[in-house]
Amino acid sequence: MASVTLTIDGRQVTVPRGTSVLEAAEAAGIFIPTLCHDPDLSPWGACRLCVVEIPGMRNLPASCVTEATEGMVVYTASAPVLEARKTILELLLANHPEDCLTCHRNGDCRLQDYAYYYGVRASGFAGERRALPVEDENPFIVRDMNKCILCGKCVRVCQEIQGCHVVDFAYRGFGTRITPAMNVPLGESTCVFCGNCVAYCPVGALVEKPMLGKGRRWEVRKVRTICPYCGTGCTIELNVKDGRVIGVTSAPDGDVNGKALCAKGRFGMGFIHHPDRLQAPLVRKNGELVEASWEEALELVASRLKEIKEAHGGEAIGFLSSARCTNEENYLLSKLARAVVGTNHIDHCARL
Repeated sequence: MASVTLTIDGRQVTVPRGTSVLEAAEAAGIFIPTLCHDPDLSPWGACRLCVVEIPGMRNLPASCVTEATEGMVVYTASAPVLEARKTILELLLANHPEDCLTCHRNGDCRLQDYAYYYGVRASGFAGERRALPVEDENPFIVRDMNKCILCGKCVRVCQEIQGCHVVDFAYRGFGTRITPAMNVPLGESTCVFCGNCVAYCPVGALVEKPMLGKGRRWEVRKVRTICPYCGTGCTIELNVKDGRVIGVTSAPDGDVNGKALCAKGRFGMGFIHHPDRLQAPLVRKNGELVEASWEEALELVASRLKEIKEAHGGEAIGFLSSARCTNEENYLLSKLARAVVGTNHIDHCARL
């Protein structure tokens, strides 16, 4: 593959042709802030926070949509660049609620991080502010469009990854907002509540409702595991506080799914601490189900399978496997059915 060599902040960087300036800088370990960019999504160039200075190029181009070329010279932290970024942050903060102390994303908000990094304490632009109602009617996602910075990530993830096209930009100018068609609530739209938009939102405009008010981000310990709902094997992170799972988030470096999850994987973990959850095997004694040890339950199952096989043959027994099991576990069940019990009556819930 053809490559190009450019100079970024005095450092020579060689990257494949077609690489953006932002990607080239990241490959060299040079920091450039971004709000609207994500490697999973198409380049957007909307937030303009990633602007850089390139001699010979008009104005300050957005590095995420500027292709690196042979011999290009780039300055990522020159005086004009730093001034532009501070001004952009002040413009964003001019129409952003200053409720960091109570915001659910406090400590995990890119806008907050960049304001701290560039020393932007307040906006110098006074004027009208949005006063939109907070949408929390549905059980999964809270949408506060007053905090939305119009980065467009939720629009692109809904279109490009989930393929649902539920939300898009609407209205114009100061009234621009991201909304489902006809500005209906999310619960009345075609949204499947996968929550992938929440995973990509850089601020507190979209948050997981089940986790709201249950813990600050720095109080939560994340435990990486595999989603139990199907055989895809998506990586999830259990958010644990005080020994209880308060919610699920996706892992950007998940081998199978990245940041993407389905509605069950992201919002369907309420069964973990549900009072009706079975936590021990049950066996029927005198017509009633009572708790038993695993040894007693497995011994009972084995003895009953043996009795049925001896009385009616192996074909009288059927096995139903589950997509929640691993491939290896399903294989072992198949071997148990065919090689030990002697039946080919085995089925799988995912077949339907």
